[in-house]
Amino acid sequence: MNVQQGPCFSRPGLYGGFGGFERGRQEVGGQVYDYGAAAPTKAAAPFFARGQRQRLNVVPIFQCLFLPWLLFCGIYALVSFEMHYTSPALCWALAGLALFFLLLCGGYLVVAAWFRSREAAYRGGEPSAKSPSWLTFLVVSSLVAWLLAVVLGNLNFWTNMQQYYDYTNLNEYTEVDPARMRGKQLMDGGRVVFTNNSAMDLRRSMGFKNLDTYCVAPITIRSPSAGTELPLQTYDFWAVGLDCCTSNAADFHCGDFASRSAHQGLRLLRDDQRPFFRLAVQQAEAAHGIKATHPLFFYWTNDATAEMNFFRDEGYKYFLVGMLAHFGWQALIVALAVAGFAKIGQL
Repeated sequence: MNVQQGPCFSRPGLYGGFGGFERGRQEVGGQVYDYGAAAPTKAAAPFFARGQRQRLNVVPIFQCLFLPWLLFCGIYALVSFEMHYTSPALCWALAGLALFFLLLCGGYLVVAAWFRSREAAYRGGEPSAKSPSWLTFLVVSSLVAWLLAVVLGNLNFWTNMQQYYDYTNLNEYTEVDPARMRGKQLMDGGRVVFTNNSAMDLRRSMGFKNLDTYCVAPITIRSPSAGTELPLQTYDFWAVGLDCCTSNAADFHCGDFASRSAHQGLRLLRDDQRPFFRLAVQQAEAAHGIKATHPLFFYWTNDATAEMNFFRDEGYKYFLVGMLAHFGWQALIVALAVAGFAKIGQL
């Protein structure tokens, strides 16, 4: 009796496997698999996996472009200008409120990510790394905008606007005669217009060196007939400048010293510089045998009001430059984010 070798001993790939029975087929997810065959496992997605390309959504892009920039402009103006001078507590309270809101949004993102991780762990799966979103980008860039606005606004305020507001809150005096008036009479003077025969006595100028050279020259009156500066009983009004003379020598060349039409002074308000100018005055007293009972210090100029407004104009200029610079920065990082999100399919 011949035993015919069945298909179970022949090529299994041709007849459907060992045992001589043809494998059945099943359809799962639109794909057909053999019975008993393991379905292909899904490869682990990499961090920031490339997703399916979507249409460009311009709404979050414009939000991320303009919202941080508007926040920067608002905080920059708040810290730079008058509210910082008149109501500093309210100024910093509003800035802190904006920061609190941003931190609240950041906390929401962290808590949401934590809950997603907990949910994945509860279901027995591995917590997936969520791809970055426009909301995350918006919160982070807004925090950067807030920080830049506070730093640059504070710098602009103390460098320019604070001095301008100080001058506007001081009095302006006209027709001040250095021979008859004393320094105690003009303690609240910010801008002073001296008489037309007033002039600096450059022969009695002096400089005091401490890293910088602090230069002083007494303001006196000029004799109409002789055209020379007359000596005074006390010299209470002094023109000052920084690094515009030689120490221990009468070579003052600060401000509008060469202009014979200059008769105005803008008050020195720097408290950190005033003691060194006083030392220069004391050296001048000892060197020239003069007396300064209550010296006041001024920048000698043709137009004190224009010099005062210069600080305001500089503050406005740096504010506009900061606005434009931050908009350029924001546009750059948004463009980089669009390119990055396009690669991972998050647009």
